[in-house]
Amino acid sequence: MSAASLRARYLGDAVATSSPQQVLVMLYDRLALDLERAQKAAALGEREAANEQLQHAQAIVMELMSSLQVDAWEGGPRLAALYSWLIGELIQANIKLDTNRISSCRQVVEPLRDAWRAAAASLAGSRS
Repeated sequence: MSAASLRARYLGDAVATSSPQQVLVMLYDRLALDLERAQKAAALGEREAANEQLQHAQAIVMELMSSLQVDAWEGGPRLAALYSWLIGELIQANIKLDTNRISSCRQVVEPLRDAWRAAAASLAGSRS
């Protein structure tokens, strides 16, 4: 087996054995990483690399949107609206290679990631 296929298998197993809360944190971690990479690539004028990262970020946000149960809690509609805003900003950032838009997305995503991570840790701790 190649190193790439071993890594893919490991990641697949990690996701398959994770709780829904852990998967959510993994998605946010990767989203934040995609945005960081996209911002660096855009700042260097590397359109293809930025495009790849921004498209992956869009795919993650779309997954987050599709799995969101809007009616399950009072913040659901606001989070859905935020995801819609993120998609629009990511598309515009990609079209215009706009580091400011990417930065704005990071300023929203990173605190959300940290909040979900803390919530997941708290939930895991309460089950112990």
